[in-house]
Amino acid sequence: MPPVSRTEDLRALLTVDRAENRGRRILDLLADSTAHELDHALETVGAIELLARVEDRLRGPKLRMELLRLLGKDRLPDLGVAARAAFVRALQIGRTSTVKEQTIRDVLLGTHGDDLTALKNVLDTEGGHRDLQRLVFRDVDDPALRAEILAHFRAEARHVTRRELKILSDVDDTFYANWKDARFPPKTVYPGVLALYRELDRGPEIEPGREGDLAFVTARPDDHMGIIERRTLASLRKRGIGKATVLSGSFRKIFGNTSIAEKKLQNFTQYEQLFPEYDFVFVGDSGQGDVGFGTSLLEQHPDRVRAVLIHDVVDTPQFVRSEQRRRHVHFFDTYVGAALAAAAERLIEPAGVERIARAAMEDFAKIRWKSTAQRDARWAELMRDVAAAGIAVT
Repeated sequence: MPPVSRTEDLRALLTVDRAENRGRRILDLLADSTAHELDHALETVGAIELLARVEDRLRGPKLRMELLRLLGKDRLPDLGVAARAAFVRALQIGRTSTVKEQTIRDVLLGTHGDDLTALKNVLDTEGGHRDLQRLVFRDVDDPALRAEILAHFRAEARHVTRRELKILSDVDDTFYANWKDARFPPKTVYPGVLALYRELDRGPEIEPGREGDLAFVTARPDDHMGIIERRTLASLRKRGIGKATVLSGSFRKIFGNTSIAEKKLQNFTQYEQLFPEYDFVFVGDSGQGDVGFGTSLLEQHPDRVRAVLIHDVVDTPQFVRSEQRRRHVHFFDTYVGAALAAAAERLIEPAGVERIARAAMEDFAKIRWKSTAQRDARWAELMRDVAAAGIAVT
């Protein structure tokens, strides 16, 4: 049976309000499918609907248990990354029972190499507020199961042939003007910041790295329903961000730079365990605890954190900038300056500096400035860094 026909049969069973022995018929249909049919059906029909329609009975067969065993163990080798991600996301919905947690463990431990990295990234960036951090550190609340998962991640990381880079970024006054920075009109996305993210994601090699390795580490608090996080993601998408993760703050640590930095460090400590095959760079600002956070990253994870880039919004003295640069903490005024620092740390290729500079100038021209004086001051900064990069302006 072609995969489309098998999928239509499943859809018919899922949409009919009452169907005799529906759960058993769905299970039989999945069990009899070829590998291609099963993968196509799970990816396109919707694993959430499957779990909802195949239920255990108080008196009778445990059909959902059979379904979890079928997909999580018996037929797992037949599922591609997208189908596995759909299945795990379905398991995240609602209360994660012990059986659900064990099945999540089975899927993750049954995935290896590049497929595991791909699966983790899909789970991290395509599930809204239900990201990989929430999955492993909240939904899987059995410490023994979590330890198995993290040990598997570490073991698989030893086999990677190319270490790529995760970009961690603050939001307010780093991605756009939204806290202390009055030099730009409110909510302005900084000229060149999107291009910097792209170049860091691309990497310094001739062959570009994997796309989509961007995570925002923010002081904005998390909530159980993920409302604030979803709003943050929507705001980022509106301003040009595609796939990204948001690692949120806490209502208890929303005030005070030290508390904010502590929460961000807690988030990073969990996040780096999820991606041991990656190195990291942090992009933040000088207005809300990011210098302390970045310094702690470098001190505690010198083998994983390549550099810290700080957008200066409080006029940090030059001698402080020079001292921090020796520790791989680079202060910058424009994102062309950030590009120069990133190139010096071998995080982007030299040609990437020019691409960022060209993008920054294009972005600058689109800003609706409050005054000519404000515009001219920022233009002078941008041209200074463009000249430092050796780029001719025509």
